[in-house]
Amino acid sequence: MADNLVFCTQCGAQSSGEAGFCQKCGARLAAAAAVAAPAPRGEGYPAAAAPAYPAAASPAYPAVPVLPEGYYGGFWIRVAAYLIDHVLLGIVVAPFYFLLIFPNVLKIIQQAQENSEPSPEVFASMFGAIFMFAGAAFVGNWLYEALLTSSSWQGTVGKRILRLKVTDDQGNRISFARATGRFFAKILSGMVMYVGFIMVAFMERKRGLHDVICGTQVLRY
Repeated sequence: MADNLVFCTQCGAQSSGEAGFCQKCGARLAAAAAVAAPAPRGEGYPAAAAPAYPAAASPAYPAVPVLPEGYYGGFWIRVAAYLIDHVLLGIVVAPFYFLLIFPNVLKIIQQAQENSEPSPEVFASMFGAIFMFAGAAFVGNWLYEALLTSSSWQGTVGKRILRLKVTDDQGNRISFARATGRFFAKILSGMVMYVGFIMVAFMERKRGLHDVICGTQVLRY
């Protein structure tokens, strides 16, 4: 009986010598290949039936639920949320403007009133202050949006006030990394006359270019 056993070269399992394929992993058995070879003419051996393999399963992607149009944040309500956020951010950054830039502006005005050319040092100081102010404002804006959008609020203060939240395509809370990507993708949305933002008014699920890039949407709740 042992002479009728063969070992699979793929998984090592024992199978009957008459079996064409391993009973464990389905690999073709070397001994069976010789048995399944075409029979000489005149000998009526029945053709071996080809084993049936299950079709390869295609990767399953979750379906994107499409809600009634009223559940999505439209163009104008998102513009209102944007204005609220930037009023609040303006209130926060205004003191830094008066600390960093405004003193240099006063020096230039003073030198102009004294009928003298503003010194290069004053201009260098002012441009350095502008650079620092712009950099700090950009980082603050990024952290404000990314941290709040990835928090349990799922949106900035403006969105919170207007009962909007940012989710992924399945309606789940997004990560800080995705919220960061969405923030920087808004730079692309602002290019070419803000067409990426205007897309919100016409796209399915009211998505802008930055939403399409990052797989996000804005819902009303």
